[in-house]
Parts: sequence; C-alpha cells; structure tokens
Amino acid sequence: MSSCAFSASTLRETLQCHEFICKKPSVFRKNCISANISHLKLTRCNTMTCNETRSRLECRALDLENTHAFLKGELFQLDDVIEAQQFDREILSAIFEVAREMEIVEKKSRGNEILKGYLMATLFYEPSTRTRLSFESAMKRLGGEVLTTENAREFSSAAKGETLEDTIRTVEGYSDIIVMRHFESGAARRAAMTANIPVINAGDGPGQHPTQALLDVYTIEREIGRLDGIKVGLVGDLANGRTVRSLAYLLAKYNDVKIYFVSPEVVKMKDDIKEYLTSKGIKWEESADLMEVASKCDVVYQTRIQRERFGERVDLYDEARGKYIVNRDVLSVMQKHAVVMHPLPRLDEITVEVDEDPRAAYFRQAKNGLFIRMALLKLLLLGW
Repeated sequence: MSSCAFSASTLRETLQCHEFICKKPSVFRKNCISANISHLKLTRCNTMTCNETRSRLECRALDLENTHAFLKGELFQLDDVIEAQQFDREILSAIFEVAREMEIVEKKSRGNEILKGYLMATLFYEPSTRTRLSFESAMKRLGGEVLTTENAREFSSAAKGETLEDTIRTVEGYSDIIVMRHFESGAARRAAMTANIPVINAGDGPGQHPTQALLDVYTIEREIGRLDGIKVGLVGDLANGRTVRSLAYLLAKYNDVKIYFVSPEVVKMKDDIKEYLTSKGIKWEESADLMEVASKCDVVYQTRIQRERFGERVDLYDEARGKYIVNRDVLSVMQKHAVVMHPLPRLDEITVEVDEDPRAAYFRQAKNGLFIRMALLKLLLLGW
C-alpha cells in the first residue's frame, strides 16, 4: 500500500503536537523500529487520516498512566518484527496470550479463515526447515495463502545481481507481508526500511532471529512456569548463533535472571551482548564446565557449532565441534524440573538417547514456533 496517505512532515507535526499537549512521548515514536519517522509504514491495518492519527495518539497517551489492556481490533504496536530489543514485557505477555489462543485454534478450529484474502511471501536466502514451514503452516492454518521461494540466493533475481531493496519493492507488490531469512546481518532492517508492508526477520546471518527468541521464551514459560528468577545456560556456538543473541536480549526483560555462557574459546559470546546484559542489571557468567552449569540451571539451551559460519577455517570448526555434548551424564545432574532446549537442527551436540527423557523440550519447542508465528501473523495483519 502506498505510503503517501499523508506526508512524513504532517505526521511529524502530529507527533510534536501530541507530545506538547500530553507531555508524553508518542506511542508511534516509542515503538517504531527506526527513529526516523519518515519510514513509519502505512500498512493495511494502520492507514488513517491525519485527524484520525492525532486523535488516536492523544487517546493512547491518556492510557499510558495505567497498565495497557490490548483490546480486540486495536492496532498492533509494531509494524515489523526485526530484533528482540523492540519488545517490552507488556507486549511479550500479550503476544503469548494470543499464542495460547492459537493453540486452541490449531487443535479445535480446522479451517479457520481469519486471514483469508491475505498473501504472505517467504524470501529465504539461507536454508530452513522449521522456520519456513512453520510460517507457511501458520499462514495456511489461518486461511491465508503463501508465495514462496526457497534458496532465493541462487534461485531468484539475486543471482543476477538484483539488490535486496529492488527485490523487496517488487515482492511487496504481490503480497501483504514478507518473511525473510538472509545471510547478511542487518538485511532484515534494510528490508523493513524499504517495504510499505510488514517484514518479519526469520534470521539475518549471525545477527538475530527474533521469532525464534519469542518461541524460546514462550516455551520456557510453558515448561518452567515462570520467567523471573530463572537460570539459563547457553551452550555451543555463541559467537555465530543468532538464536542465543536474540534470546539473551529477551531474557534481559525479566527480573533476577542469570545467564551462563558455556562455549569453546573460538565461539565465545560477543562483548556487545555481555555489555547489554550488564547495562540491564542481568547477571552473567562464563564457564567451561557444562556439568556444573547444568546442575544449577532451569534451562540448558544447547546449540550446534555452525560449520557455515567458519568459511575456510575448517581447523577452527574442528576445534570447536564436539566439545560440549548433552547426554545422559548431563541429564543425571540436572534438576527434575529443568529442561533441555535446542533451536534445531542438531548434529551430535545432543545425543539421541536424551530424546526419551521428559526434560527434552526441543520438539515441543519447535511446535510452539507454529503458535507464536500464527500469533504474529494475526497481530501484524489484523491487530489485537
């Protein structure tokens, strides 16, 4: 949909007027991915006239004193899903509530058509099984349709040299929402800045994977029963793993959380995440002892060593792979309520014998991805 319904300057004046009258920051400015409001999207669910915009901003500001109750039909506060930092606890709780509703829809309401007439385009420049299929399943289970390209890096016009921006401008003309996985960190943000329809980051190189983090936190809440006061061990490739980066950002939203980093030296967690956690008052600790960490944690979050991130440095890959493996010995020291999670796919970092233990949550975790992605599609296209 065209973004010329009203100009950026008009919107800026509206925001400034709202802030002067209400003495509060505007909701739009608070929640936009970009601080540059000229990139605010006027999608199908948030296109409105200038007067409607001003009225909505003033009304929303009046409610900021109280805990916000998300009402049916109200606009979702985010235009895109790009990074984990964009969510606060209130929005996370609301998303999880919708995800629980989606569990009921998936089990009892075959043929749901709330997204009938909507088209989702999936652009995957890197391989994917769970993420792509769960998004496509989510869209179809809600009555929508899917336009898909697998391995877009090779089997799309990108192979001819087309820029990402041109691809996005073209694809948005065919669809209502874009789900994209890319090999470059920051590519999802570029896509979101270009498109006038919602963009969901399904993983951007070693950057982030926000929908995986959402389903991970949702799974922890479902399995452990709480998110405050938990101890989480992040294990494996922490330097290149976008899932653990996004998860760390989300865990920082909660109180009294402690995170343990267990990894080979060549793939240690990067300093930016450590500094972010420290700035948020989150305790973290690096350890080389998986057994000790496993005995303390509510969640052992294992990840694979990612061969594709090492390039020609096979020696470094071989050095890192196989150092930390979750097996029966690790299970033996874990607490009874604790769980083992993994974003999948796995290689040999969790032995098959672990699958039989009820604390092995990774396949339940993968199933939860369907509910979270159904919720996001509903919220981005229709609102609360």
